[in-house]
Amino acid sequence: MRKLFVLALIVGSASISSPVFSQASELAPGYYLVVGAYAKTRESTAQAYTQRLKQQGREASYGYNTGRGLYFVYLQYFSTLRASLLEMAEVRKQETLKDAWIRVVPGDIAALQPPGKKIEKSPEATAPVTPPAPTEEKQEPTTTPDDGIVVTDNPEIVQYKVMTLENTEVFLSLYDARNNRIVDGTVQVIDTDRAHPISRVKGNEYLNLPNPKSKSGQLTLVCDVFGYRKLQQEINYPLPLADTVKPYVDLMGTTIVVSFDMIRYHRGDIATLYNVYFYNDAAIMQPDSKYEVNSLLQLMQENPRYRIRLHGHTNGNYHGKLLTLGPDKNFFSLDGASQNKGSSKDLSQHRAEVIKEYLVANGIDASRMETKAWGGKRPLYDKRSANAKKNVRVEVEILEE
Repeated sequence: MRKLFVLALIVGSASISSPVFSQASELAPGYYLVVGAYAKTRESTAQAYTQRLKQQGREASYGYNTGRGLYFVYLQYFSTLRASLLEMAEVRKQETLKDAWIRVVPGDIAALQPPGKKIEKSPEATAPVTPPAPTEEKQEPTTTPDDGIVVTDNPEIVQYKVMTLENTEVFLSLYDARNNRIVDGTVQVIDTDRAHPISRVKGNEYLNLPNPKSKSGQLTLVCDVFGYRKLQQEINYPLPLADTVKPYVDLMGTTIVVSFDMIRYHRGDIATLYNVYFYNDAAIMQPDSKYEVNSLLQLMQENPRYRIRLHGHTNGNYHGKLLTLGPDKNFFSLDGASQNKGSSKDLSQHRAEVIKEYLVANGIDASRMETKAWGGKRPLYDKRSANAKKNVRVEVEILEE
């Protein structure tokens, strides 16, 4: 994965005036051609570097990205990946900017350019660039007196370095074209020959994929983001250029791009809220459940025609203490919880209901949701196995879209 770098900057009083300190704006969703990254405590350095670039005649800006907790100094903003990567390849030809990279901010890309950002180049200006032909010494033609045939020396054969995933950076693009949204998520990397998971990597970032060291060199990339259908793509480690004939693999500049066309759930799809966790014996969510339950909220807000059923499941049979949501409706805390008694089916019912209540509290009509309690009747694993905790889950079924 591309290493984050911070450019050292020595500011002389004669060359740069003291920067005016102000709160930087949050970076809007999109693609940024970045040349520097700075910690939250170093906004003044980001400002000074931005000024230095402007004095060199470059259009530069900086902004803050809460997701990374960093200030980014960038030369240009783009609403499309292709344009950003092609421009990056051009900028990297300059020695002082050879480490420039694209920082992707997930979210819905606005129809208008963010204020103060440089407008991206037209499609004509960002069309794929054909690599220049190797330079060769011009040869004077010679003529044989016998037959009048013009003969020239053969051009020198140039051998280019073979492009593999070992020496080529990869960009995994998770994008919902229907809603013009960059999707935040991860991709599982699998050794195809052995059907063995190798690693899990973050999407929308530069990285070097791991070598499967298998006979075929084939990698399977699986993207499974809640709210979207699971997608699977394949790429060959030693011969990635051969895969550019596939509709989801492209060479942009010097970067191999694997595109995941993210598609929302359809009627009949059932997805598990794997990252929604509950306190023991409670129908109350733990704080780290917020991200995924908010993904469900976004799904329901985006399409008002969605109707869903929430299926609650527990691990095994149970009857005893049961903590439920109190009058203060602390969805992510046991403070103020009501204590009762109930069965495993009761627990699964309340857990499905608390997610429904959370969605209602955030503006979703209750008539668009229903719940069903299964208790421990539909386990995924034996209740005494190492994976037994995965039996505790809530599933989302799409009834209408």
